[in-house]
Amino acid sequence: MRGQVIATFSRRMRVRLDSGETIEARIRGKRLRPVCGDFVALEPISGESDWLIVGLEDRRNALTRPNRRGDTEVLAANLDRLVVVAAGTPVADWFIVDRYLCAAELMSVDAMIVYNKADLLGADADRTEIDAIVADYRRIGYPVLFTSAESLQGIDELGRELESGTSILVGQSGVGKSSLVNRLLEDTVQKTAALSTKHREGRHTTVNSVMLTLRSGGRVIDSPGVRDYAPAIAAPGDVAEGFPEIKRLSHHCRFKDCRHLREPDCAVRAGVGEAVSERRYASYRRLLNLARKLS
Repeated sequence: MRGQVIATFSRRMRVRLDSGETIEARIRGKRLRPVCGDFVALEPISGESDWLIVGLEDRRNALTRPNRRGDTEVLAANLDRLVVVAAGTPVADWFIVDRYLCAAELMSVDAMIVYNKADLLGADADRTEIDAIVADYRRIGYPVLFTSAESLQGIDELGRELESGTSILVGQSGVGKSSLVNRLLEDTVQKTAALSTKHREGRHTTVNSVMLTLRSGGRVIDSPGVRDYAPAIAAPGDVAEGFPEIKRLSHHCRFKDCRHLREPDCAVRAGVGEAVSERRYASYRRLLNLARKLS
């Protein structure tokens, strides 16, 4: 039997069969490591309601990160769209946003940015600064949508963006990913929690990735929030592939293997402040340094 993993609970999984039926399953052996979005082969277990996952299909793509040992950890698979959610509270970490966008580029999937809690703009964030950052992302080619799970601003538009394929919502803890999912579903399916009042940081309310089906037919994965994130990079030279504006300029560099740091006649460094924002260039350098440490 074939199915797709729609929720993960350590070694236990919830799987939607090709027939549409949802079943509970566990994994055979220790080598198989299915994640949300994976297509798996299953066998029934005699005398039990659980099924057994016995095989894993090749992944079309995978959202990854390096684990503490430096090995690649897969977070979700077979995606069509990556939606990076930011907000004014907790304060948006745009370097994390850039790293998720880099992951989307390396996976060759569509990406967009959702600035949630837009009803608080002006109270919890500098609107001028936010508008400048958003304008920069839009110049690069990323759609940016302002939403509010409280006022319902942008919810219908977000639903239209997600009405086909499989999307994953990613971002810092507390930015309201689960609240957005609940609004899209018009139901209270995913648990939500208030921010930590001590540090104004998000609490991890989604501890497992869960795929939910929208009324439009699109599927959305609500993933656990993060305090930090970086994609697993195969080689430091791949980092530039994850920054479209840097990739475009790199074709005009003197050296094909230019890392855009100190090399002479570097078109990227020459374009910083115009074609490449200073913040995005700093973000590129940070991720490049990290990739070098892990390579």
